[in-house]
Amino acid sequence: MRSYKDIHNILLDRIKSGEWKQGALVSSEADLAREFGCTRVTVNRAMQALADAGLVERKRKAGTRVVQRMTRNAQFQIAIVRHEIEQRGGHYKYLLICREETKPPQKIQAEMSVSADQSVLHVLCLHFADGKPHQLEDRWINIDTISRARAEPFDMISPNEWLLQQIPYTNAEHVFRAAQPDDQEIEHLQLSRDEPVFVIERTTWLSDQAVTHVRLVHPANSFQLVTRDQHADLL
Repeated sequence: MRSYKDIHNILLDRIKSGEWKQGALVSSEADLAREFGCTRVTVNRAMQALADAGLVERKRKAGTRVVQRMTRNAQFQIAIVRHEIEQRGGHYKYLLICREETKPPQKIQAEMSVSADQSVLHVLCLHFADGKPHQLEDRWINIDTISRARAEPFDMISPNEWLLQQIPYTNAEHVFRAAQPDDQEIEHLQLSRDEPVFVIERTTWLSDQAVTHVRLVHPANSFQLVTRDQHADLL
């Protein structure tokens, strides 16, 4: 008989693969118990582990659904860049610069906890606002965690938008800082060498597996960061 950990891993794979899509109502505990030949208690324990990780939402009499988030609220809101630009009335354009499966550099190995011989999908792309470079997205995607990213060319949709629409995650770490641009950033963002940039680095995780690490670089003179706190007792 399968253990709850076995069932948890199978259900997690269904979410990761997209078999269970965001917002979808998933199979009932009774149906899953019949499928796996185990008790409902075992299935309940596996499903509760997914709920505790923030991947599914359980409601009495309404069933269990995969959590749906077009943007993700934590200490910082991850938004779709295209939406941000268009909501301000700007004209958005996207350009794929390169896409390749490759061995990651040492820094990315450390950030994503991947080995030196593990291939990772690297995507470099540029977001424009009103014809001007707005953000350089330098992203690494763990294709061992998110295998279906292999089939996405990212020529028409950015990794930022595709990941937020398609892939759940359980936690994220952000680093914000000002920096001097490197040669690649100067070229793609059309900067002079003495212009500073604002950098956001983010790593996201699905349970204990890294999903992606990204470096988002913006011209400092045209970028602002806005957060909103919904706690009514803060003045």
